[in-house]
Amino acid sequence: MIPISYNVRNLAVRKATTVASAGGIALVVFVLASSLMLSEGLRRTMQSSGRADTAIVLRKGNNAELSSTIDDPTVGIVRSAPGVKAKTDGTPQAVGELMVVAFMETSDGKGRTNVQLRGVPTDAMDFRPEVRVVEGRPIQPGTDEVMVGKSISGRFKNLRLGDSFELRKNRPVKVVGVFEAGGTAFESEVWADLEVLREAFGRRGVVSSVRVRLDSPSRFEGFETAIESDKRLGLDAMPEREFYEKQSEGTTLFITVMGVLIAVFFSVGAMIGAMITMYAAVANRKREVGVLRAIGFSRLNIVVSFLFESLLIALIGGAIGSVAALGMGLVSFSMMNFSTWSEIVFRFTPTPQIIGTSLVFGGAMGVLGGFFPALRAAAVSPIEAMRE
Repeated sequence: MIPISYNVRNLAVRKATTVASAGGIALVVFVLASSLMLSEGLRRTMQSSGRADTAIVLRKGNNAELSSTIDDPTVGIVRSAPGVKAKTDGTPQAVGELMVVAFMETSDGKGRTNVQLRGVPTDAMDFRPEVRVVEGRPIQPGTDEVMVGKSISGRFKNLRLGDSFELRKNRPVKVVGVFEAGGTAFESEVWADLEVLREAFGRRGVVSSVRVRLDSPSRFEGFETAIESDKRLGLDAMPEREFYEKQSEGTTLFITVMGVLIAVFFSVGAMIGAMITMYAAVANRKREVGVLRAIGFSRLNIVVSFLFESLLIALIGGAIGSVAALGMGLVSFSMMNFSTWSEIVFRFTPTPQIIGTSLVFGGAMGVLGGFFPALRAAAVSPIEAMRE
């Protein structure tokens, strides 16, 4: 086999072409890794919003809270279903909440989009211990006050602490608090008192969903049977974690497909660049190749050597692209969730699998880009090469 030091020396001698080829591959790897990190960030944000011991109940045939309606008497039936955990005072741990959206202008004035408004009962924060106020204070029951999730505070006009905006025409509310919820999807919502939101949107006597805390995750099947077996109720129950995973599927798939398509298109250009670089190397190193053949190295040795050289360039570029993509982990991203048709904020989330996949993709580009030049190098006649 041809020594590896030979290939490393060639890359060092041809600095300009090495940097250009590695840069193209780095760009492709950066795009691919960033898109996969974005998909993973959305998936984790949605998945972390659900708890294993919590179930959500919606109107049958609805897969999102926005389109579901459950009347108050039915909420009482859900609360008393078997398997629901009781508080210390004996009352069931369950909350009925209303979900609506408001069309709001972004803080930079360049666009408008939907923002989720959640009407919550007085014990909503007790039900979700991960939620805590980081600025201001919680809302007071029955008042025209709201709390804003940390992720969207300041992203939209009038959603900062102390600001006011209209829920509906002539129904202003004041932002009295900013809350965080462990990086979950709740941080992309505005919370208002349930009765205030009902009155403002003409939804008196109904909620969008009912969440219940179960004695244990193993009690879900019994709870589900009790809820869905009564056809008069017309309800569906599912684990909260599964619900949020399904909420992220459409958007995650869209991000992944778009990112991979862009990376594939870019990779074609990067492979062409690598191929041109390697063809130029073959043309400039015919005499070297001839000498290698003359001293006994086989055509297979030549092919492997040139492929390895191309792979080295790709791995250098892949490493640069991966390191650059890791920096995106500090960036939060806002986009429309196709399941709720409202804004959600999440972060680029790197994982070892994503970095590994991106590096393999970069390496594959190097091998494919260097394959035909390597064959051409192997076809060089040692006698003709020595004559040049």
